[in-house]
Amino acid sequence: MAASQTASERLFYYIDREDSYNSLVKHIDQITVVAPQVYVIDSLGIMWGSLDKRVAALAKAHNVKILALFTNEGFQQPGLHRLLGDTAARSRAIQSMTSMCKDNGYWGVQFDVENINIVDRDRFTSWYSDAANSLHAAGCKISVAVVHKTEEGAGPTAYGRFMQDSWRGGYDLAALGRIGDFISLMTYSEHTRRTTPGPVAGIPWMREAVDYFLRYVPPEKLSLGIPTYGGHWFTQYDPNTPNRASSTSESVNWTWGAGLAERNGATLQWDPVQQVPFASYSVGGINEWVFLEDARAFKAKLDLAKEKKLRGFSVWVLGTEDERIWDVLKSERR
Repeated sequence: MAASQTASERLFYYIDREDSYNSLVKHIDQITVVAPQVYVIDSLGIMWGSLDKRVAALAKAHNVKILALFTNEGFQQPGLHRLLGDTAARSRAIQSMTSMCKDNGYWGVQFDVENINIVDRDRFTSWYSDAANSLHAAGCKISVAVVHKTEEGAGPTAYGRFMQDSWRGGYDLAALGRIGDFISLMTYSEHTRRTTPGPVAGIPWMREAVDYFLRYVPPEKLSLGIPTYGGHWFTQYDPNTPNRASSTSESVNWTWGAGLAERNGATLQWDPVQQVPFASYSVGGINEWVFLEDARAFKAKLDLAKEKKLRGFSVWVLGTEDERIWDVLKSERR
């Protein structure tokens, strides 16, 4: 049975892992685009990777488009800087991604290029533009996943300066929106191991990010990033660091995150402002936190995409979700 047409594009990211594969097999009829993260480009412009033949066959059988995703190797900034400064390497990469898309019958290619230094902004735009010309000539779509941003400058903190320097400032949103077919806005990782505990993607923050991007990108070219993973904040002991211990976080799927709360006697609560479930509990006298994403949080994010009349959504990632999100998506079709 082919995936039916929906009012918005349903893009789900796929990684080469058992839980991701099982989720894809089970829910393929509710997906319009699958974006497998299986290709890598290094500092010399060499691309490698391959898609599981079963995934390609499954997508073809269900008329689901394949948007092949590539990353820059390890999201390492020095290597990316070398690549962007080398026109031969950039051309080599474009030739590879164009051949990969055309030869495999993919719908298109998405750039997941991160940790771009702000000084490389124009070089990245130029590379993306050249790739768009090549891919479009081959009949392929081109897209880019862009790190979240809510304001023009760095904001009030040194952490914001760091994010602007290396993660947010390297994207020319207006140019990328004009050149490519659409942008997937990575509206997740609002809070991470580097920050205090908090939602992976709270609704007020997501709204700010969308409103900022819409200054530069038309809604029909913007896809809302939606996480299915949560975060677990705890104290980490590391004898090799000066302080020997620090606060950090790890990503958790819905089942494991909810289980952490349950086994420590905590009840998940609903934050009506952030519109996510969370819990706090003590382990050995030290507080830990979980901020999760469930079906109710997923529905709130879908409503935001619809309110802003966006082209659809981009979910990271198949396999970590609350199984009930699929019931939400089914109800959206009625």
